[in-house]
Amino acid sequence: MRRRTGLAMAGATALVWGEWLNWRWSRSLVGSCGGATEAVVVLGYRNPRSTANFVNRWRVRAGIRSVCADGGKGTLVIFSGGATGSYGAEAQLMADYANSVLGFDGPVLLEDQSATTWENITNVIPLLEDVDRIKIVSQPAHALKARAYLRRQRPDLAEKLVRADDYRPGEWMIGKPLLASYGLWTLRGLKAEERKVAP
Repeated sequence: MRRRTGLAMAGATALVWGEWLNWRWSRSLVGSCGGATEAVVVLGYRNPRSTANFVNRWRVRAGIRSVCADGGKGTLVIFSGGATGSYGAEAQLMADYANSVLGFDGPVLLEDQSATTWENITNVIPLLEDVDRIKIVSQPAHALKARAYLRRQRPDLAEKLVRADDYRPGEWMIGKPLLASYGLWTLRGLKAEERKVAP
């Protein structure tokens, strides 16, 4: 009985820890910038097949709901990711999913050359110059890493970063402890100021 109780408590603690870390990461390096125009940058994930995989489908849905959160007026969606197999670029696969499955018909641009998160940011920068607000969409740890990279490459554009709708309480809950553990590993190179939570 004690063992089962201990395991249940450990499991509950892991779920709360994973939820808290993902919540925290979703609120780091973002502000409350206003303005009429925005770009929602959806980052791709390894996709060596002819259709968007599970992770990319979720990222597209999170990107589209990030548009809908503000009514979508003046919003440009940028899908970013190059080819990781023989089936085309992640950006194109995500755009196809957004259009054919989700029925999204808003303005879209593709950045289809990137192979790393650093390249994602480098290659979308020219597309961000004229917008008032920038949302970067991915799992919270990955999105934070991308925001930190934008801050390193173009601090002036990083001032335009606002929250995307890529964190929701309870979503991916069972997987969040694993995502949190992996996130801690991938974010180990970030500085303390790059982990600062927005007020």
